[in-house]
Amino acid sequence: MRGNRRARAPAWLPACVGWHLLATLTVKVSFIVPLYNCLPLTQAMVTSLQATVPRGVAYEVILVDDGSTDGTRNWLAALVPPFRVVLNDRNYGYAGANNRGAAVAAGEVLVLLNNDLVLTRSWLEPMLRARERLGARAGAIGNVQRRVDTGEIDHAGVSINLKAKPEHDTDLAPRWWRKVQPLRRTPAVTGACALIDRNLWTKLGGFDEGFLNGGEDVDFCFRARQLGRVNAVAWESVIWHHISASPGRKLRDEQNSRRLALRWRSELEHLAARRWCWDYLFRQWTTAHDALDYGAASQALFYGLHLRRTVPSIAAAGMREAMNRELIRWESLLAAAEN
Repeated sequence: MRGNRRARAPAWLPACVGWHLLATLTVKVSFIVPLYNCLPLTQAMVTSLQATVPRGVAYEVILVDDGSTDGTRNWLAALVPPFRVVLNDRNYGYAGANNRGAAVAAGEVLVLLNNDLVLTRSWLEPMLRARERLGARAGAIGNVQRRVDTGEIDHAGVSINLKAKPEHDTDLAPRWWRKVQPLRRTPAVTGACALIDRNLWTKLGGFDEGFLNGGEDVDFCFRARQLGRVNAVAWESVIWHHISASPGRKLRDEQNSRRLALRWRSELEHLAARRWCWDYLFRQWTTAHDALDYGAASQALFYGLHLRRTVPSIAAAGMREAMNRELIRWESLLAAAEN
């Protein structure tokens, strides 16, 4: 494999065959799965993975154990290729486990997978096609994820809320639009299931291990955006997810959120500005007819409709204020936790 070069369609290949379909079979894929206990979920995920890898795709499965104590290591000892096992000497967390798996990967394409997923038929092909469609612009490619317990959409991309914090987007575009436009551009995707070119992973140095079980995937996607890469969701790839099944998954959410905000403050505020404009217009319409600032409202409307390129000053100020409130809250919260 040589860097990020794409195979070219043979001259003899009829157009009707579908070059994108052939391209999915010409790369080696390294599936990287961090493990920490939850052996039954891991075994079920591995079974679903083996049943759904497209025929003809060369692949390996790298299982990175982060100090499991529930029999996972005994199970790992019996595995044979295409499985490869990495046994960490201590618990490095999600970022560290993925980094150690990627360090030994042989694939041109890395696919990060949580061990609590249930993979479905034809989940991988749309992600590979998205990579081919974006070409050299490809960042992290994610997919649609449904909750196992309720069937509800848990992830269809990442958006930034009015507190300038990332959250999973749970809205699906109409089916007809998903057929017309199979990709959804998004600021970030969850690392629970993400396809990333190996050369991009290497260029960015993988995940920042300063994040502990949260925020590292959004940080990676933002760094990819800085390089001009496009993060996207492949609409036709749908899987199921046992949400946050790993022990200790949520223990450092506030610290991770603060670290992300300090690093990407301006980006987060900018990405939330359009949502702020719509919220502002709603509040003005429902509570302040007589005192409506038509100039500010017009700017907010034009920006909300993508008819204005620059963020209105009122929206920029509103998001700065929202971020300041969060920073003050974090300072108080984390100071209290230390005492």
